[in-house]
Amino acid sequence: MDWFTAPEYWLSRQVFQRGLAGLYLVAFLTAALQFRALMGERGMLPVPRFTARVPFRRAPSLFHWHYSDRFFAVCAWTGCAVSVALLAGLDGYLPLWGAMLLWLVPWALYLSIVNVGQTWYGFGWESLLLETGFLAVFLGNDEVAPPIVVLFLLRWILFRVEFGAGLIKMRGDPCWRKLTCLDHHHETQPMPGPLSWFFHHLPRPLHRVEVAANHVTQLVVPFLLFAPQPLATAAASLMILTQLWLVLSGNFAWLNWITIVLAVPALELPADPPPVPDAPLWYVVVVLAVAAFLLFLSHRPVLNMLSRGQIMNRSFDPLHLVNTYGAFGSVSRIRYEVVVEGTLDDVPREDSDWREYEFKGKPGDPRHWPRQFAPYHLRLDWMMWFAALSPAYAGAWFGALVERLLENDRATLRLLRHSPFPPDEPPRYVRARLFRYRYTTWRELRETGACWERTQVREYLPPTRLTTAVHRP
Repeated sequence: MDWFTAPEYWLSRQVFQRGLAGLYLVAFLTAALQFRALMGERGMLPVPRFTARVPFRRAPSLFHWHYSDRFFAVCAWTGCAVSVALLAGLDGYLPLWGAMLLWLVPWALYLSIVNVGQTWYGFGWESLLLETGFLAVFLGNDEVAPPIVVLFLLRWILFRVEFGAGLIKMRGDPCWRKLTCLDHHHETQPMPGPLSWFFHHLPRPLHRVEVAANHVTQLVVPFLLFAPQPLATAAASLMILTQLWLVLSGNFAWLNWITIVLAVPALELPADPPPVPDAPLWYVVVVLAVAAFLLFLSHRPVLNMLSRGQIMNRSFDPLHLVNTYGAFGSVSRIRYEVVVEGTLDDVPREDSDWREYEFKGKPGDPRHWPRQFAPYHLRLDWMMWFAALSPAYAGAWFGALVERLLENDRATLRLLRHSPFPPDEPPRYVRARLFRYRYTTWRELRETGACWERTQVREYLPPTRLTTAVHRP
């Protein structure tokens, strides 16, 4: 069936599958190491409380049938193990149907996690991993050549990721049209990386060139993904280079990396594909039926992209099969950070010995240089960025965070870089203050060694103890 397969993309499929398996591993590892404090039985947003009010049909998940922290851990670590097996190429040693079932396991497990993850899993790259992972089930193994229709559906995802992001920028913040957004973005992005300070201090004319190049890459180049080779390879290669530039400039979890992985199936990599028999009829029927169904579902993201009221990062079905994407439709001009502190004093006063909690990724101590964490996802740190934008983003979980800090909860403290209190002596009071942060200049960096300068704006949460109610900030 020459019309159904494309043997020349054999190596591209191999690279794509190993890259996707690596991202699955990161996602499951993130879940395994962080879930207990975020959504465990004593977490800030417990899964049992969620499944009690949201029916299975709205959020299909294994955890509707049973939940315990131990069961969640088993699912997350099983996902890690299967991801390692796929990364090692185990699917290539199985019959075609066995490889498909093996790829289905991490998708089903991660879907179960995302659908009960609530605020902690409300990011676009969660749906992107699921949508991509579902298509990977039907990409086949060494028993068949890569099916053309699946390769093009992967390009269709990449098109929506890039073109959707480009449209939301042009329709959103005027700074994208004025080419000035990067005057602010590197300073105000959710989680700066070790090079973000230097990116911010690039000459402003270069920032204009960066924004213009971004518009070309997201609004023009995506259409070339469906052009004949070598144009499709050139388009995908340009997208990969753009994403690598973004990897250097900040910490965006696995968003950039999965976009790179999605671009690989569009590359016609030089290789001598091994001879394989024709695809079995049952496989052809299944792939074509799934493709037709996904194309039918695609009308919703298409209508969304064409709409003046375009929305970002929305799933249109509970299985996250076809979604809409986008990022940074608006760019903050000022960076705010919530600084959380505790004290052992019996009576909290302004001159009490307030000690600051240090988070792993978000800015805190002005002298602490940001680190590279992506593709690993620090979920609490990301949500602290949203909490600084508006207390409404923190209303569901911030009070629970303060309670856990007052208890010196071990699972919560593991999410932090440093707790200023010994394990057997929790703070009497915890408070939060809102600060404005800005990057230091070259001269300030040389004189102080600090990459940030911060100024207090207001109280975010008054001193609070366990015997009093923890109110929303």
